Amino acid sequence: MKLVNMFPRAAVLGAAMMATGFLSTGAFAQDAISESHLAAARKVAAATRVLEPFDDILPLLAEQTRTAFIQSDPTRAEEIIDVTQNVALELASKRAELNNKVYNAWAEAFTEDELNQLADFYSTDLGQKLTQTIPNITVFSVNAAREWQDMISTEMVTMVQEELAKKQAQ
Repeated sequence: MKLVNMFPRAAVLGAAMMATGFLSTGAFAQDAISESHLAAARKVAAATRVLEPFDDILPLLAEQTRTAFIQSDPTRAEEIIDVTQNVALELASKRAELNNKVYNAWAEAFTEDELNQLADFYSTDLGQKLTQTIPNITVFSVNAAREWQDMISTEMVTMVQEELAKKQAQ
């Protein structure tokens, strides 16, 4: 699934936003975000492809809804498929709401000038390479951390058992 495969990119970009002061009081002190500031946020979101992980939300919800309704009334399967498809298409316009929330998050986290600098960077070959590489690096890093955690956990249990056995023998 695209959503699952792309989640690491969103997670890394989200973590980067947090690390750069997303929650700082200064970032939220702005009362109104100008249209040019939001435009800069849209440029960064497009350049980083940060919205791509969310492309499959509506199709997945439609599939889950269709499946649930068909399971409850299989005799109406064809009708359920048509209705679900029509409702999903009707709801597609609401995607802009999610996009706007993401743009606002970027605009609240960075100044307009910073966003323009980020957009410029992510439009370069290096920026695009970073955008394409982050998901793989994130997956590798998470797997490496899990392996290391398992190794250390086993080592810790063994060492604690040995130390407790020594103390019991004394």
